Amino acid sequence: MRNTFKILALAALIAVPANGALAQSGDTAAVSLERLMELVRQGTARERTEEKKRVTEFQKEKNTQQKRLADSRAERARLQRRSKQLEDQFDTNERDITQLETQLKERQGNLNELFGVVKQSSEDLRGFIGESLVSLQLPNREEFLNSLSQKRDLELPTIGELRQFWSMYMEEIYQSGQVVKFTTTVNSASGGTEEREVVRVGAFNLIADGQYLNFSGGDVSEYAAQPSGRFTSSTSDLVNATSGYVAFGVDPSRGQILSMFIRVPTMWERFNYGSYIGYAIAVLGILGLILVIIRFVVLFGIGSKVNAQMKDPKPNEDNPLGRIMAVYEQNKDTDVETLELKLDEAILKDSPAIEKTLPIIKVISVVAPLMGLLGTVTGMIQTFQAITLYGAGDPQIMAGGISQALVTTVLGLLVAIPLTLLYTLVSSRAKGIIHVLEEQSAGIIALHAEKSS
Repeated sequence: MRNTFKILALAALIAVPANGALAQSGDTAAVSLERLMELVRQGTARERTEEKKRVTEFQKEKNTQQKRLADSRAERARLQRRSKQLEDQFDTNERDITQLETQLKERQGNLNELFGVVKQSSEDLRGFIGESLVSLQLPNREEFLNSLSQKRDLELPTIGELRQFWSMYMEEIYQSGQVVKFTTTVNSASGGTEEREVVRVGAFNLIADGQYLNFSGGDVSEYAAQPSGRFTSSTSDLVNATSGYVAFGVDPSRGQILSMFIRVPTMWERFNYGSYIGYAIAVLGILGLILVIIRFVVLFGIGSKVNAQMKDPKPNEDNPLGRIMAVYEQNKDTDVETLELKLDEAILKDSPAIEKTLPIIKVISVVAPLMGLLGTVTGMIQTFQAITLYGAGDPQIMAGGISQALVTTVLGLLVAIPLTLLYTLVSSRAKGIIHVLEEQSAGIIALHAEKSS
């Protein structure tokens, strides 16, 4: 129908200009209209034929769909009946299984408790063996324990499995008391791997080439650092020993205590915690110690010369007492007051040389703890800055500042305490020499006054 309307509309459009043309040729218009009607009739017939064909196809498809629908409904009904049968069978089987399980438990009796103990023990032994050094020498022992621990609740282990389980326990106990040498793969600190001969000390430690080795996750690797010498001094002896007894540091915690000793910083590492302030304190301490040693040597020489001069009446100007005696020799004819002033002048002239560097040593002994306090303050400032930026959840973030605070304090005290004691000794020695000079000077004045009277 739509095509018919289109054709009529086209004819109407054509008819408009054709009216003017009819005045010139009426026959041509008549032929065109007849042709147009013929086309309209042909289109209408063709559309009716197509419409009948489509209706026939639709009816055929409708019948097919109805047949499919009926088949689907019949299949659903059959499946529902089958589902009902299976549900009934499932309920029946559940009741039978429950009844059989109850009967099986009654017949097993105490064997269930035995199986529970064996299963729990096998799981414990599997975890123990997985971390045991013995597994390096005797691998693939966990497969049997896995199968034993994964048995179902009503599946009891056989006599052979129980014997094998007991045998593995005995083997682990026996190997824990043996020192065995064998070859295994070791991960080096540089990142490579190599086959090395190692010594297993029971189930506790693993050593090679005089070093302790780390066993974790089934792999053997070198520690980044070794513990102090008193622990590693006997490892080479144990590796090379063929019989007898060797003193050796055993870690019963299987590496935990050893790791703690490895993490303990050395004295040099502790010293480096002090940073620049710690270095400055150390320099001051060394400088003060050098000055003390030099002053001890100088005072010992001066004291020896003074003691020798006290036994010799002839003045020797290479020592303070000799120079005082020389002043007396030069002023024998003066009065007592003038001689006293001359001798006091000589003592005052030699006193700075005797007490030289003593003020510096005293200042260092006072400044060292103050610098330690300065390091403490700067370390705490760093600690609080770390807390401000990252919070107080991780103690390692604050460890740097706290280490500096404590180490600088310790360094300051380590410098101040010995230097204070040494300063006291050196100062006493210097004062002793000056006292001898003053005593001898007083004796000379008294002798001169006696002669003058």
